[in-house]
Amino acid sequence: MTSDPKLFRALIAASLGAAADIFAFALALGVTHSKPAATILGLFAAILVALWVFTSERLRFDVAACSTSWKAVAAVGTIAALIELARLGVFMGDPTRVSHSAIPSSRWEVEHSCLTAYHVAAKAAASPGVGIYDNALYSAPDDDPAKPRKAKMLGAFKLDVYEYPPQFLLAPRVLQLLTPRFEDLRLSWFGVSGGLLLLAFVAVAGALGPAAGTRALLLSPLIWIAIPTLSTVQKGNVQLLVIAGSMVAMLLFARGRPVAGGALLAFMTVSKLYPGLLILYLMVRRDWRAVSWTAAFGAGISLLTLATFGLAPYAAFLDHFPGLIGGEAFPAFRNIAAKAINLSIPGLVFKLGIFGVPGMTFGVSKVIGWLYTLVAVVATVLAARRSVRDGESPLVWLAILILATLRSPFLPLAYGTFPAMWLLTLVVALRGPSIRTLALTIAAWLALCVYWPIDWPVDPRWLALASTIPQTVMIVLAVHALRRRAPAPTEDLADAAPAFAAA
Repeated sequence: MTSDPKLFRALIAASLGAAADIFAFALALGVTHSKPAATILGLFAAILVALWVFTSERLRFDVAACSTSWKAVAAVGTIAALIELARLGVFMGDPTRVSHSAIPSSRWEVEHSCLTAYHVAAKAAASPGVGIYDNALYSAPDDDPAKPRKAKMLGAFKLDVYEYPPQFLLAPRVLQLLTPRFEDLRLSWFGVSGGLLLLAFVAVAGALGPAAGTRALLLSPLIWIAIPTLSTVQKGNVQLLVIAGSMVAMLLFARGRPVAGGALLAFMTVSKLYPGLLILYLMVRRDWRAVSWTAAFGAGISLLTLATFGLAPYAAFLDHFPGLIGGEAFPAFRNIAAKAINLSIPGLVFKLGIFGVPGMTFGVSKVIGWLYTLVAVVATVLAARRSVRDGESPLVWLAILILATLRSPFLPLAYGTFPAMWLLTLVVALRGPSIRTLALTIAAWLALCVYWPIDWPVDPRWLALASTIPQTVMIVLAVHALRRRAPAPTEDLADAAPAFAAA
């Protein structure tokens, strides 16, 4: 593996440029319907990104920070990631190319699309008299509430159920103006999602400093090639973007850009609620500019949603909200396999029910959920009051987001492990390039890669046990990140600014 700094930088630039090409091509094809135009735009994006990475004085790479084995793992991971993303892009552009999907042998994986719910709900919100949380909008007329949900079909895909606040619908609605057909929206969403994730990985790695940042960036392909990540990207679930967007928002605050950070964190919070735990973190740290801008943009986004869709979606959300918090609104709880792969803390109640423990009801789950909420709040407050080592704030933010996601009544195995995989790469990057560290990294990564499609036959008890493996690793990583202490008694969000400026 090369030790030449210029060649090392060129290889990183080429890799990031190739990934940008894949996502830009998908976005352009979804909007223009022209392969020649998409090819040109994709190549333009690849060249632009590669030149920026190679020539930018703000992006600092430390070739000496990585051992030969570390570079070998990065090289193999990068090649595999580019192949898998390009392969997946084929399926995103043509649903009939099932062999290019993340898990071709699973019909549920091939047909399930979270994006269908966003697409249908965004159109329904703009239609008077149609409720965005009405089950009849997504489920077949003969759907039996006592059995696994029978979904309506949208082309080759089963309609998912919309379970978010109304404000999130602004995002798919904007894209629908460019891509009215779901097939085009699906391809463009893949391009936008992939591009923003790529940006977030580079930005967060830059916040760690040259040595640790270089190692983190070289480990990021491990996130891309993980089956849970590929499955989530294929399904179009917004969870990955919410995590990435929240992290970039915190980095913007650290860089002294509260307006941009506030806009981004506000949208993520009103869309999925749980990033609000980061607002608590900012409040405890008395970063009132960040809090004020976030609150202002949150109010503005809510008013824009009201102006766009009217009052009906809000009224429906207030009626639907108790079921979202308690879990009754999620049809996944009608499927025993879905219960088994639920990584949330309240979901442990239903896992116990799978093993025959009596009395494991939604009522018990709600009690556990609110008790855990108290734990997550206290942990966030303590983390905000504690100083951390220079450049390690991103680990704390990501750990808080993991704690927040675990509060959800339903956290599927597919996208639940994503923030933990990301945190794993950051924790390991700060430890240094030893063989032992690399071996432990691969072991933890494999544990987080545990995945089983719910339509593959297996005893749900075994599935419930298997899903506790990644769940345990998630909790261990979050606790580890929150317990890291700084050698000095003071630290502020601004400490991360010089490192982030490198990105």
